[in-house]
Parts: sequence; C-alpha cells; structure tokens
Amino acid sequence: MTAEDMSVPAAELTIVGHYDQPPGYATRRASGAPSWLLMWTQAGAGHVEQSGVSFLAGAGDLVVLGPGAAHHYRVAPGAGRWRFWWVHFQPRPSWPGWLAPHAAAPGCHRVAGVAPALHDRIDHAFGRALRDARWLPPPALENSRSGALESGPATVPGYVPGDVPGEPPVTAIAGSAAARELVLGAVEEVLVLATASARRGGEGGEGGDARIRRALALIAAEPGAPHSVDSLSRTVALSPSRFAHLFTAETGRTPMRAVREARMRYAATLLEATDLDIGQVASASGFVSPFHFSRAFRQEYGLPPRDYRARHAIG
Repeated sequence: MTAEDMSVPAAELTIVGHYDQPPGYATRRASGAPSWLLMWTQAGAGHVEQSGVSFLAGAGDLVVLGPGAAHHYRVAPGAGRWRFWWVHFQPRPSWPGWLAPHAAAPGCHRVAGVAPALHDRIDHAFGRALRDARWLPPPALENSRSGALESGPATVPGYVPGDVPGEPPVTAIAGSAAARELVLGAVEEVLVLATASARRGGEGGEGGDARIRRALALIAAEPGAPHSVDSLSRTVALSPSRFAHLFTAETGRTPMRAVREARMRYAATLLEATDLDIGQVASASGFVSPFHFSRAFRQEYGLPPRDYRARHAIG
C-alpha cells in the first residue's frame, strides 16, 4: 500500500487516525504538508525521512514533522508491522518550544524513549482525540429541565483500536471548531507527557544522580504530601540510609530540609495568589497545625504569614 502527493490534507483540517500497516506501506510527499504531522508508534517500527535526516521510530517514540518540507515515511525494513497513531494539525503557540530540544533537523522532531509508564495514558489520549473529532453538542432537549433524555451522552462513539495485527485503518476529521479544540487538547496532553518524560541526547548535562533528581521532582510536584525519608527512598528504590546519604551529597541538604523548603515556597505562593485562610494554607502545605506553620514561616521569611500576604499579595 502506498500513498503519494494526492494524500496531502488541507491546512485547515485537523485529522486523527490509527494505522496498523504491513511491510510495503509508504507515504511520500514531495512538498511536505501544509499542516504539522504527529506520529506515535505503538508497535513495530517506521522509517522517517525529512529535512535531510532519517531515523527509525520504534515503540514509544513520538515523531512531529513541521510543514512545507518533503517527507517520506514507511514501514521500516525488516519490521513486520508499523502500528501508530497520527494527527494532522496546526499547533498552539507554545508547542514548538516544547519540541525544540528534540529537533533532529529544522522542522523534524523525534521525541525518543518516552517513559513506558506513560504509554497507556498517551494511547488513551489518542483514543479520546478520535472520539472527540466526532463530538457533537447534546440536543437542546437534553439541556432542558423538562425532558432530559435517558440515552446517555450525545457523543458519537469512537473506535479505540485494540492490539490486533492487521486492523483496518481508522480516521476522523474534526467536524467543528469545538471538536477541533477538543482534539488539540488531547494532542497537547500527549506533547506535554512525551516531552517532559523522554530521554534527550544531552540529558546528562543536567548533572547529578537521576534518582535524586526524581526525588526532588516528587517533592516539588507535591510539597504538601506526607513525605519522609522512607517514602522518598522507596520511590527511587534505595535504602533509607543510602538515599539520605546520596541526597545530602548531591544537594547539600537533608531530604527533610528540602521538603521543608519546598513547603515554604508553596505556602508563600498560596499566600500571594489566593485568599485561603492561614489554616487552609498550612494544611495544603503539609503542616500539622496553623501554629506550627506560622512559626516555621516566620523563621524562613522573617514575617508572619498574614504580614507576608499583606506585603506580597497579587492584585
């Protein structure tokens, strides 16, 4: 099965598809496409060429091709299949910046080695995009107080492919502005997950032990969680003593000092940007009591929480 320039979609269309193709499948566009193209490989492998570079896209790799450059992609030589999701779209303004660190060439991006723990979530996001491309608002009767229908949601059921070799290709075109935005929301989720978790060629430049970076990320993501040396060490598969020693050597502070600092920063942000009362800020930041929180906050910032809010409140 081959597809040539006749398959170029119109620039304004947002199209979602799922293919499971055998050897021999190929698409070549001598002028590229007017829209961006994203491909997420689930199984097998594809061979992609654009902007003078070529590479294999294997399971867990995301490829994003910019518009206007000749490209050629096909089932990789020796691969028994290429099972992948694809989307033609126009990107939101922030997306090129997320992709830039993964550029193999101008307009050609390969986000390789997306964390396996995220594959199912990414697959589900594409399944949602396929359904949302066919989304319709519910009939007026369903929104009225007098006659709610009992037949369930008004969305057209979408096909979510299973892992069955040789499944027929499935495509859907976003049929309305609302459907298009819903699809782009799913694509944005995929891009955030993939670019935030994937390996980068120069990732070693971040420095330090990956397990300690992971622990720091966990603390920053949920500073109010009941973190302890034991709980943090378990998440990175180290003994508590080894974890505490390595953490201190890497960061110059103990794990619980890092937790306390993260909680203080989070509390300060809540005081600046919300109208939560002091007890709510204390609880959200992981402190057992407002009194303990107020004392710790004053030690850290030189002001009681209420005075800090009065001085730094936004708006």
